Amino acid sequence: MKLFPYGHATHPQWRMAAGLVLAQLRSQMALPDHAAAPTLGLLYITDHYAGEAREILDHLSAELPAVPDWAGTVGVGVCATNAEYIDEPAMAVMLCELPAHQVRVFSGVAPLAAGLGFAPHTALVHADAGTPDVAELIAEMAGRTTSGYLFGGLASSRSQVLQFAISGNGNVPGHGAAGGVYSGGLSGVAFGPEVRLISRVTQGCLPVAPERRVTAAERNVLLQLDGEPALDVMLADLGVSLDQPREALEAVRQTLVGLSSPGEEGVGRAGNFGADVIVRHIIGVDPARRGVAIAEQPEPGQRAAFCRRDVQAARADLMRICAEIREELEPEEVTETTAAALAAGHESSAPHPARRIAGAVYVSCAGRGGPHFGHPNAELQIVRHALGDVPLIGFFAGGEIARHHLYGYTGVLTVFTDEDDGEA
Repeated sequence: MKLFPYGHATHPQWRMAAGLVLAQLRSQMALPDHAAAPTLGLLYITDHYAGEAREILDHLSAELPAVPDWAGTVGVGVCATNAEYIDEPAMAVMLCELPAHQVRVFSGVAPLAAGLGFAPHTALVHADAGTPDVAELIAEMAGRTTSGYLFGGLASSRSQVLQFAISGNGNVPGHGAAGGVYSGGLSGVAFGPEVRLISRVTQGCLPVAPERRVTAAERNVLLQLDGEPALDVMLADLGVSLDQPREALEAVRQTLVGLSSPGEEGVGRAGNFGADVIVRHIIGVDPARRGVAIAEQPEPGQRAAFCRRDVQAARADLMRICAEIREELEPEEVTETTAAALAAGHESSAPHPARRIAGAVYVSCAGRGGPHFGHPNAELQIVRHALGDVPLIGFFAGGEIARHHLYGYTGVLTVFTDEDDGEA
């Protein structure tokens, strides 16, 4: 598999940014180790360009007529290898060379379906957070794939929430006048089993108390943890009291809840959250029932742990998943040339087929990024340091999708490779 061409740029005028991106794509497509006949374009734009989304997609499609399929969405930020564009007008594009019969673009009006020789194995999903029961729709979508694995995220925008989905030489059937740009529901790209992916979730929160079993809950209210009133357990874990409401309120505002189900990976031996934990906000307390209201509907039998966002834990966990991906891709026996490419230092980590990564998609929480990690571009610099300058684009989302879950405060890193080693 050859390297996927990619480009990214920021400019107040979208046409200037698109021109810079197209120049990068074309120069890479001329290189011998890069894909020259891509079949799928991934497009992410910041919400500064949301009003021109239709023009952007039409322009790129016209300039790259050999690329039949497009998918993507809008975010408050977009990212690429070693770069983050947050709260500024920017776009990022990747051109993937994949077997046409192993790729299907879908949307809410042209749903994902098997047939005609295509069996969806995994899918990149973009979703609108305003869609009713979006978490349930994600789980249902995962059930349509043979692996049960999705990756992607919720669009994030301070203006229009948009998605891109166009296939072949025209619109996805059913889109009508949408022109491949629309709002609401789910969209994305499904991949057949021949498209090899490795995907990992990195958590951004750290437990501040032991994990406990949910023994009573009603709708979105935790009532009992290990048989004790949930509110009393939380106050004890945080070391605060309702007798001092100001201090208690401040502590609760900084606290979230991590939930996992029986059989899933909760808090690991090192005290960190596993990949199956979903983090949700605390949205209130119920003093009468001694309950804690959360932005989820917990069920008895699940496990819960109070947690807080933690920069060091997030940094360490991101480094961990990058190391796991790198280790899975390192061949047992390598030639001298390959070994030299894999051992290239930070300053000489140019993309190279020896890394066995053709391209990558990274979806991170809108509350992460460089500002959270301490300085501009810090999050993507961690990824680059671990994987090298592999082609990578992504966006900062209002919620992250991996497996059949909708996460928060996480990052989802997925790489396209020629090895079938991953979970996807």
